[in-house]
Amino acid sequence: MSADRPAGRSPNPVSGGHLGTRHILVLIVAAAAPLSAMVGTVPLAIAFGTGAGVPAAFTFAGITLLCFSVGFAVSARRTGGVGGFYVSVADGLGRPPAAATGYVAVVSYNCATFGLVGALGYFTHLVLADHGVHVPWEWCAAAGLALVAVLGYREIALSARLLTLMMLGEVGILCVLDIAVLVRHGLGALPLSSFSPARAAGPGLGVTLAFCFISFIGFESAALYGKEAKNPRRSVPRATYGAVVLIAGFYALTSWIAVGAVGPGKVQGVAGRQMGDFFFRLGGDYLGGAGATVLQILLCTSLLAACLALHCATNRYTQTLATDGLLPRSLSALHPRHGSPHRASVVQNVLTVLVVAGFAVAGLDPYADLTTSMLGLGTVGIIALQAIAAASVLGLRFKGGGTHWWREGVAPVLGFAGLLVSLWLVIANFDMITGKPGTLVAYLPWLIPVAAVVGAGYAGWLRSAHPGRYRALGQIERVPDPAPPAGPAPAAAATGATATAPGAPGSPVHDR
Repeated sequence: MSADRPAGRSPNPVSGGHLGTRHILVLIVAAAAPLSAMVGTVPLAIAFGTGAGVPAAFTFAGITLLCFSVGFAVSARRTGGVGGFYVSVADGLGRPPAAATGYVAVVSYNCATFGLVGALGYFTHLVLADHGVHVPWEWCAAAGLALVAVLGYREIALSARLLTLMMLGEVGILCVLDIAVLVRHGLGALPLSSFSPARAAGPGLGVTLAFCFISFIGFESAALYGKEAKNPRRSVPRATYGAVVLIAGFYALTSWIAVGAVGPGKVQGVAGRQMGDFFFRLGGDYLGGAGATVLQILLCTSLLAACLALHCATNRYTQTLATDGLLPRSLSALHPRHGSPHRASVVQNVLTVLVVAGFAVAGLDPYADLTTSMLGLGTVGIIALQAIAAASVLGLRFKGGGTHWWREGVAPVLGFAGLLVSLWLVIANFDMITGKPGTLVAYLPWLIPVAAVVGAGYAGWLRSAHPGRYRALGQIERVPDPAPPAGPAPAAAATGATATAPGAPGSPVHDR
């Protein structure tokens, strides 16, 4: 074996796992945390953005991400649905951009997880206090993180089953609220003025779109579970499409009904006064006190589900980069029984404890300081990753790897343009998102290009110092189709010829 060959890389592809399209879809939707998005971001988007025009902004975000998903599905089918953005960018743009993408992904997903753990501790503390139980937010966060640590260490299918229950609960209560509003107001709960140009593109559009794209965080993580999927070339694209349609449709409809429940002319002022209590007040008005209590409880389980889903996604990025030597190789190990990246899971939990404890010791607020800054930074990085992934599909077309006018042409261009605009809006409104104008927090987005430069620079150093390791970047073991078509063996196999080697011309990732 060459000294430059990454340790632990099997010469054979790994076999498919136990996750179907439904399981992957649940992992994605749980990461987006629909109830948390409705409670946490919709009132802010209404109050500081376009008011009653928020449903139109969610529709625009959904269309943009659907265009992105069309191109991303092309890449997922080529790469076998593994490795996330890292492998997709290696496929379309080459190794240095892929290494930059991998480092940005690790930073972004870790920061998003830190922020969600802070939100979990904060809201669980408030809900318990509202019912006479006083537990410090630090202990609430610690209890949630302990559960995430246990589940993240074990087989992913166990997490998927638990996330299914939690996701059904949070989506279910919002559906009940939607139905209750529709029953009381009829079609008046769906005001057409929300989609009028004056409201949809009115003052505050940038702030609204920024909060809307934050609400989709984690939807693109399907391609991180390819190794654990039964049929990744089908389930990963299907889960991605399904997640975009489900999340966008649900967000747009629920926010639209919320506008109708309060009234298009009054909703901005009401949201500005009530803020985080906006949906709880709606729950109390339309579902009674018991409904508001259920909303509170399910908000906590929604945040727990989001923490677990993003924890799992972060670990798989870490394991992927460690396999290629971009991170310590010990983190690439898979548990012999559970098949999970258990060492990456432990390290991620330790990092989370250190960050959350640091904020607590400094006396900073878990939501106003920890959640807003870390989740905001993670959102900037993930939107940037989505834009780069869309560009990588265009890279395939320019290299002659794609010919379909919509899948490899128009859709990625539309997705790329929409994501660039969204990235600019999020960065331009970062102080509004974090609530920290004029502070050092405003400079946090610069960590994303720094991570990218470090990744690309390290790849450049590998190219000259360790060419074997450099050629292996982005060459994650492809998962084969579970049931190859029956029939005579291909001529290459009959004559003893080997399949196209990773990195050779004609393989998914060329020597770039």
